[in-house]
Amino acid sequence: MKKELQVYDNVLQLIGNTPLIQLKKITKGFKGEFFAKVEAFNPGHSTKDRIALYIIEEAEKKGLLKPGDTIIETTSGNTGFSIAMVSIIKGYECILAVSSKSSQDKIDMLRTMGAKVYVCPAHVAADDSRSYYQVARRLHQEIKGSVYINQYFNDLNMEAHYNATGPEIWKQTEGKITHLVACSGTGGTISGTSRYLKEQNPDIKIIGIDAFGSVLKKYHETREFDSDEIYPYRIEGLGKNLIPTATDFDVIDKFIKVTDEESAHTARELAKTEGLLVGYTSGAATQGLKQLAEEGEFDENSRVVVVYPDHGSRYMSKIYSDNWMTEQGFFDTKNEAEVQPIEFIK
Repeated sequence: MKKELQVYDNVLQLIGNTPLIQLKKITKGFKGEFFAKVEAFNPGHSTKDRIALYIIEEAEKKGLLKPGDTIIETTSGNTGFSIAMVSIIKGYECILAVSSKSSQDKIDMLRTMGAKVYVCPAHVAADDSRSYYQVARRLHQEIKGSVYINQYFNDLNMEAHYNATGPEIWKQTEGKITHLVACSGTGGTISGTSRYLKEQNPDIKIIGIDAFGSVLKKYHETREFDSDEIYPYRIEGLGKNLIPTATDFDVIDKFIKVTDEESAHTARELAKTEGLLVGYTSGAATQGLKQLAEEGEFDENSRVVVVYPDHGSRYMSKIYSDNWMTEQGFFDTKNEAEVQPIEFIK
């Protein structure tokens, strides 16, 4: 009798159960133990695989989707890639409204995955007809047989992480996690994961990472939307110029803000110290970790999990490009080009 083949039916079966990897070098000198939840191990290389599959399968269960229908979404790139991947396997058309802040790498990947892409200006108000929110809404109204995922205002975004990411982290740390550090964009990852973890142990501290130029930190502290907080910034998939209902601010203990420049350098540092080529938001989360350690947030008993949302391959034309870093003014006497020079043999 032949041994059963160890194979998967398709890539969707690989979603979830991503590893925890201990951070040792970049956290040297910090009190406590630090672990990265590396979501790049999902087949679509980001945490958004989880919500794409979950929301689409929930729509199927409710009879909202049938083969040949169209799925529409707003995205900074990662959710779009995940939706395109799921759509290919399940037989749906995919249309994506993408922020112009998204890297060209991401946009090219979306088109490669068969998605129709609309690139919308990043620095316009959420209610502007040109914003990717409004463009997606308009397309949904115009296209019959379409479903708009609407991740920013879809409770299933949180539910996906409550059902999977939270339990995974709890099991992987044997319930000994003391802190969760995660970036907040739509808020689904941090909110759903934290809801589960807080149910297991309400003393676990949840810390959200926000960007300068975003409204989330102040809204968390005051419950007031302050448009004066809004200005352009470069980090993709972090922060917002609106308040997503997919964010449960009550389960987040506090927010800390990080800069574009420091987050970019920290991402590059992760590659050189931990061997982890991760995305811009992973750099932001780790930069937040550094700032928290400096503030004395952790002690010898701390077991800290930080979520790394995606893979660095999507930022080769941005934070991993010396030209881009130079154009942003991110290289100076303190931070010069950090990669090895190329030598051409004649």
